[in-house]
Amino acid sequence: MDALISLAPPIAAVVLALLTRRVNISLFLSILLGAWIVAGNPIAAVGQTFDWFAEVMTDEWNARFLVLVSLLGAGAAFMHTTGGSQALAQWLSGKVSSSRGSLLLTWLLGVVIFFNDYVNSVIVGNASRDLTARHNVSREKLAWTIDATSAPMATLGPVSDWIGYQVSLIAGAFAVLSLTGEQPYWAFLQSIPWNFYALLCLASVPMIIVMGDFGPMKRAEGRAQETGELVAPGDNPLSSVEEDLGEVPEGRGRVWNFLIPLVVLIGVACWALWFTGGGSEGKPLMEAIADTDVSVSLSWAAFAMVFVGIVMALLQRQSLEACENTLLAGFKTMLPALVIMVLAWSIGTVTGALETGDHVIAATESWLSPTLLPILIFAIAMVISFSTGSSWGAMAILTPIGVPLAYNIGDMTLVSMAIGAIFSGSIFGDHCSPISDTTVMASIFSGSDHVAHVKTQIPYALVPASVSALLYLGTIVIASPYILLAIGLVLQAVVIKLLASRRA
Repeated sequence: MDALISLAPPIAAVVLALLTRRVNISLFLSILLGAWIVAGNPIAAVGQTFDWFAEVMTDEWNARFLVLVSLLGAGAAFMHTTGGSQALAQWLSGKVSSSRGSLLLTWLLGVVIFFNDYVNSVIVGNASRDLTARHNVSREKLAWTIDATSAPMATLGPVSDWIGYQVSLIAGAFAVLSLTGEQPYWAFLQSIPWNFYALLCLASVPMIIVMGDFGPMKRAEGRAQETGELVAPGDNPLSSVEEDLGEVPEGRGRVWNFLIPLVVLIGVACWALWFTGGGSEGKPLMEAIADTDVSVSLSWAAFAMVFVGIVMALLQRQSLEACENTLLAGFKTMLPALVIMVLAWSIGTVTGALETGDHVIAATESWLSPTLLPILIFAIAMVISFSTGSSWGAMAILTPIGVPLAYNIGDMTLVSMAIGAIFSGSIFGDHCSPISDTTVMASIFSGSDHVAHVKTQIPYALVPASVSALLYLGTIVIASPYILLAIGLVLQAVVIKLLASRRA
């Protein structure tokens, strides 16, 4: 019963958002519900709700993230007003001749930009938004393509802030077990083949692009291809740089107006992730990445991107007033997303106050056995990450529990399975929960309505999630993750083909 009560607010948020298509109101009401459960009466619940808002907005990491997103919006605005995005789309349009090709290019960019999921969304969204629009790709399809590559790639690496975080969690669990002879990074590498969801999710993108759409996405793509409406009538994109800033005169910029700020963003981000983690003090790369301050590092990178954008605008003889207007418009276009993020963080605070993760684990721990451990850990991680909107939170809750449990009832092979299952289930929630920050980021930089993105994406996420669950069950009889992955890829392709052959 405690588990059901603690899950009530996040479930209410998801259900209300899908039913009403008003994500802000839905999130607020679910937070109020959580506050009522905690405070015990509706009057005190109002005060508790606004206490939580104040708490999440004054948290150092959250405050830096709000600044980061605002700066990224400004950077994207300068890419637009200097003509960089337009020039890139024109150049790529000569290389790509179909909607399928534009989406495959988007997926490939997402695979290449692996070192951070936020930067992935910014770069891939800005690089592909105009190109896919020229081929009448719906914003929902673009948002899914971005979202389905950003988090899975960040968790697989080879080097990212996610991996540093994951390795640090494994190291903590090994320390508790006194496993001094085991290397945490090697244990992470051994877990990658068991991270079925991330691998299958990445593979599902080109599969669906080539084989065809199904479910709500099929209807969205039909609308876009037949009418040219990239966003459904009545939908409200979280961000629209083009609408906020207007059209750019033809031929104003060159591809360099896009590429130079992009290179600066990536370069400063990579350097800052290494530097803030103590790389300049002689720490090995992976230790530096594990100890890095992501919010500080990416804020520096975003500021550098904006600074370069301003310089390039001034070199085009744009006035200081025009630069200031671009800067403010970039901030403005991020405002709806910032509101959703504050509300989503507050839901996370609600689940923390209700001890959702602990209750879910307590309700399922009596079922655990060596043969069922991988599938149960995967399912629990899915529930926690989806309901909290945080993959890192789910990883932090489950790794200290799942790794020692796997070691005590099995061996290091079971530990690798457990680690892969934890990260796999955690990625599911981060990928498709409406209150996940990376889901919001995908909506922002694709120019999609957020609820439409979630509604069309969930059926696509459930395919690799369902196949992954079957593969974790398959560990009972098949010991090789590579054989299981091969089976999973074939099964996933068959399922997608069957679904795509059905009418919308």
